[in-house]
Amino acid sequence: MNTDPDRTGQDHAGQDFEIFLVAAPGLESVLCAEAVDRGFANPTAVKGGVTVTGGWPEVWRANLELRGATRVLARIASFRAFHLAQLDKRARRVPWAQILRADVPVRVEASCKGSRIYHAGAAAQRIERAIAEELGAPIVKAAPKKTGKSAAKDAPEEDTRAVQIKARIDDDLCTISVDSSGESLHKRGHKEAVNKAPMRETLASLFLRQCGFDGREPVPVVDPMCGSGTFVIEAAEIAAGLKPGRSRSFAFEQLATFDRAVWQSLRGSGTATAPTIRFYGSDRDAGAVAMSRANAERAGVSAWTDFAHHAISDLTPPEGPAGLVIVNPPYGARIGEGKSLIPLYHAMGQTLKTRFSGWRVGIITNEAALAKATELPFEEGGVSVSNGGIRVTLYRTGVLGK
Repeated sequence: MNTDPDRTGQDHAGQDFEIFLVAAPGLESVLCAEAVDRGFANPTAVKGGVTVTGGWPEVWRANLELRGATRVLARIASFRAFHLAQLDKRARRVPWAQILRADVPVRVEASCKGSRIYHAGAAAQRIERAIAEELGAPIVKAAPKKTGKSAAKDAPEEDTRAVQIKARIDDDLCTISVDSSGESLHKRGHKEAVNKAPMRETLASLFLRQCGFDGREPVPVVDPMCGSGTFVIEAAEIAAGLKPGRSRSFAFEQLATFDRAVWQSLRGSGTATAPTIRFYGSDRDAGAVAMSRANAERAGVSAWTDFAHHAISDLTPPEGPAGLVIVNPPYGARIGEGKSLIPLYHAMGQTLKTRFSGWRVGIITNEAALAKATELPFEEGGVSVSNGGIRVTLYRTGVLGK
């Protein structure tokens, strides 16, 4: 990325640039560890994500292979701008024709912080005009952000082909990025059915990694409140070496930089290997069990997963080595009042303590009192993150019984 005020862009045919991997705030270091494992260059955890360097093939590979990234932003230009006229002038120097296609709609979103340019809407308009006049691409206006129950109902239909340009003006430094992902990367493309309070796949994968499960060691994973099967399916995919983005499309396929032959080669690289262990989910809701089985089938992992219909009081460890129990129980703020859930959490803790000696446990919940009700020996240092607008923490144990 270039910060020379007279060189706002670069030759994107072969030169490396900065790539920003968006992470759930609080889990940047966990995503950074994944980026290291996947061989990305210069991974650095920063606020809100991880920076790596590379060219467009690395952008494509990040979307295809990284399980914990929410989206992937290609930082295509950076320059100082102290007023709107200067922003207009320097935005026109970005080599838009090297990056965008004139026949693909573009949407621009801007944010301003601690800068002399303080009106985000006016900044977005200048960049939109630069793209429209220099490239000729159609501009799609970003829908105004709404909150509350009526937000989804009142939201206008958006052009799903539109490529999103993000401009961040921070301390008078304007950084322009292309959202190469499109839809959030937690949408893997093979889960059609979800249950109440679903766990996003990206978050689930980072929680699994925090619990020490990264697919390197063949250990079973058990989720006794599996919902739509997210933890079990993610664990099976990780163990099998399946790429998380294998079943979906991405915004970068609409860019001028896209090379279909290289992309097809990337998608076809590597081989999935059948895990030597199995992954188990159960739920007292028969509909959730059916939902999990259908999702596992679509994900291609049904051969390595088992889903059973029973209450947590009937949970027993599967035959074979000890592994990880990870569970996302009901939260007080989402499904019921917190106090009413204390007996459920207590019963779960007793079942795990008495029957799962030698196993490790991870429990995600929004109230420390609920975690305490399990009477499990949780370690210190749980990080609070947002899941569906609720602050939750992953509580982890060491090996039970030690």
